[in-house]
Amino acid sequence: MTLLIRPAEAADVPIIAELIRGLARFEKMEDEVTMTEERLAENLFGQRRYAETLLAEEDGTSVGFALFFHNFSTFLGLPGVYLEDLFVVPEHRGRGIGRALLRQLARVARDRGCGRLEWSVLDWNRDAIGFYERLGARPNSEWTVYRLTGEALSALGRE
Repeated sequence: MTLLIRPAEAADVPIIAELIRGLARFEKMEDEVTMTEERLAENLFGQRRYAETLLAEEDGTSVGFALFFHNFSTFLGLPGVYLEDLFVVPEHRGRGIGRALLRQLARVARDRGCGRLEWSVLDWNRDAIGFYERLGARPNSEWTVYRLTGEALSALGRE
C-alpha cells in the first residue's frame, strides 16, 4: 500500500464531492447535503478560496479527505486551523489514513504559524472520539457550538 496525502486541485472537485456525500451517509445526514460540484469548485478554487482540502490516496485511489480553513484566536493573537471535515472511506479505516491526514494538517498549521488546530465531533461517534483522544486531543467542554442557517440567518441579516 502506497499512501499519498496531497493538496486537492480543481480537477479533484468530483472526488471531493463524492467523499463529502460519503461522509454525509456515514453521519446519517444525506438529506442536509445541498452542495453542488459547481458551488464546491467556486468556493474551493475560485477567486476567493474559502477552504482547502487535503486528499488521501491509496495506490492512486482517493480514500479520504480533510477540508479545513483558517480562523483566528484573539487571545493568542494567532491564526488557527479549523478542520471542518475529516473522512476516510469505511473499508480503508484502521490503516493510519486518518492519522496521516491529521499529521499533514498539523504540519500545515505549524508551517503557517498557527496557534491551534480544532474541530467538532458528533457526540455519538465514539470511534472518532477515541481516535482523537489517542492523538492527544481533548474536548473543549466549556463551549457550546451555536449555528445560524437558512431562514434564521437570512432574517438576522435583513434586520
